[in-house]
Amino acid sequence: MPTPPRAPRRPHTLSAHGHTRTDDYYWLRERENPEVIAYLEAENRYADEFTARTAELREHLFQELVARVKEADESAPVRIGAHLYATRTEPQRQYAVHCRRPAPGAPEEVLLDENALAAGTPFFDLGTLRVSPDERLLAYTTATTGGEVYDLYVKDIATGALVDGPLHGVGEVEWAADSRTLCYTTYTESWRSYRAFRHTLGQEQAADALVYEEQDPTLYLHIKRCRSAAFLLLESTNAQSASAQLLPLDRPDEPPRPVTPRQAGVNYWAQHRGDELFILTNDRGPGYRVVVAPLADPDPARWREVAAGRDGVSIDGIDLFAGFLALYERVNGLVRLRVVDLAGGGEHTAAFAEPVYSLTWESRLPWPLNPTFDTRTLRLSYSSPVTPPQVLEYDTDSRSFRVVKQEEVPGYDAGLYTAERLWATAPDGVQVPISLVRRRDAPPGEPRPCLLSGYGAYGSISEPAFNARWLPLLERGFTCAIAHVRGGGELGEEWYRQGRVLTKRNTFTDFIACAEHLIAQGYTTPRQLAIRGRSAGGLLIGAVVMMRPELFGAAIAEVPFVDVVTTQSDPGIPLVEQEYEEWGDPRVREQYEYMRSYSPYDNVQQRDYPAILATAGLHDPRVQYWEPAKWVAKLRANRTDDRPLLLRTEMAGGHRGPSGRYDHLRETAFQWAFVLDALGLAN
Repeated sequence: MPTPPRAPRRPHTLSAHGHTRTDDYYWLRERENPEVIAYLEAENRYADEFTARTAELREHLFQELVARVKEADESAPVRIGAHLYATRTEPQRQYAVHCRRPAPGAPEEVLLDENALAAGTPFFDLGTLRVSPDERLLAYTTATTGGEVYDLYVKDIATGALVDGPLHGVGEVEWAADSRTLCYTTYTESWRSYRAFRHTLGQEQAADALVYEEQDPTLYLHIKRCRSAAFLLLESTNAQSASAQLLPLDRPDEPPRPVTPRQAGVNYWAQHRGDELFILTNDRGPGYRVVVAPLADPDPARWREVAAGRDGVSIDGIDLFAGFLALYERVNGLVRLRVVDLAGGGEHTAAFAEPVYSLTWESRLPWPLNPTFDTRTLRLSYSSPVTPPQVLEYDTDSRSFRVVKQEEVPGYDAGLYTAERLWATAPDGVQVPISLVRRRDAPPGEPRPCLLSGYGAYGSISEPAFNARWLPLLERGFTCAIAHVRGGGELGEEWYRQGRVLTKRNTFTDFIACAEHLIAQGYTTPRQLAIRGRSAGGLLIGAVVMMRPELFGAAIAEVPFVDVVTTQSDPGIPLVEQEYEEWGDPRVREQYEYMRSYSPYDNVQQRDYPAILATAGLHDPRVQYWEPAKWVAKLRANRTDDRPLLLRTEMAGGHRGPSGRYDHLRETAFQWAFVLDALGLAN
């Protein structure tokens, strides 16, 4: 067996509130230190050498994953102006091609080929893609490292010639109505989006006018074009507060005006229709309601409620159109669609039959699902653990669905699998939902290998959607499950609030309760149980492994936030100040002690641990590479077993791992081979 690298111990003292911590691996933060790079590369070599015995298995898994992908595919076309816009993929090509045509069956016009832009680079990321209102120009942003700060270009669609750019350090981008003016956001050194600029084509970036600056260091600034095309929304948000400014798109040189004064602890999101604003807000408590306000004077005193908050029902989002309002309500962790007719005032609810499913209304592609304001139909993305993704079109008059596109999964037979919803009991008696999928022919009561995933932060929702990457495991008899733990938003705002700051440990004990429930109900055993999480979900994995290492056979922690106390104590690290509302402020003694009680890096002990695979991205702005690197180094120095402990760092990548779609599949194959090997199932 290869010899694992050992990071030298160089004690560094950290003190707070009369408490002293010694960090032996603090020096791994020195990104420009050649010794740090050499250590990360040594860990990569060790991971490659240690897993060489599974090379054939990895290749089999990769080929299985590729076989489940329709390599030549095209998204459901979206009508924007005079064209149908779509994104397609081609066999053996890593990246997408974005195109349009004037009508179905007409010759295609290629707008942007990511493969051509990515040629010769180890990493490529397309950020924003925006067509001008007159459909003549294409604005797009690209990055060649994983740092998620982009360069902006503008090209003439007819000629293919660049007419502007690069503009550097750009975030989000939107067009004004004149098709000559762009608004874009930029970042602070700590990677907080905070300024919006106005750019006229052909103008030097240094001459761009500042439209708005968010001076609160805890808030992020985002820009979003209203579906009505009348306004640009400049939204300032964090986990506990959201407010907005309005900028007329036909008068982008005017100063933006606030929708309503900002209030600490209150969120609101506005959408425009005629002389009114529809606002989703939690101004009356943790639940959300929808109100209408006059555009000319949207003061809260003039609000009129159109959808009240209700017990057991969480309004996750709204979509506003000329004739109707769509509300996405979540009940028992599942979304349903509620439609309000704005002309007649009637309303109805559309439900879905499967016991576990995912319904989303935001596109993962550059093209929006619902760009048209004056329409009676609504597009949604639907899937379940056994149903591959569908783009559905809902006719609000006939109250009927039409499948616009069914994603093809070659060789997949949905009849072989079944999905279930279980409920685990947390230590405080709260019922925690679990979504799972398994083979239908699995003998009941016979424990099987299991992959349990989770996230549990920021109110984000771990949707029980179809995951083709699970198929190699499912076909080998695995159960694949999601623990919908507190800190997420699956059961509403209060579910989120019960898993943040001084209640954060609920996230971890919920996950442990879900694992114990799967074991108690005969689905799996500790020896057969693998767990997986990414980013804040990587913190979840790190924390539960520190708390209950005997409960798991293997753990995958992708870009894990595992050094909570040290990171939150350093406001020079990107995002720290904005994260006080999520994780706590260590300048407050109670919050410092609470974070220290669960921070994985601070709770490594001399004991046995399950097999662990951790990943990192050298250019990751969200979770710095040194967090998993330090954690693995400390684990390697303290663990008392000989199970696998691997660290893999993407030296050109960032938070999202490899950039190409085939590279992503190879990364998945590596992870599944690691799990199978760790659980004794590699043969």
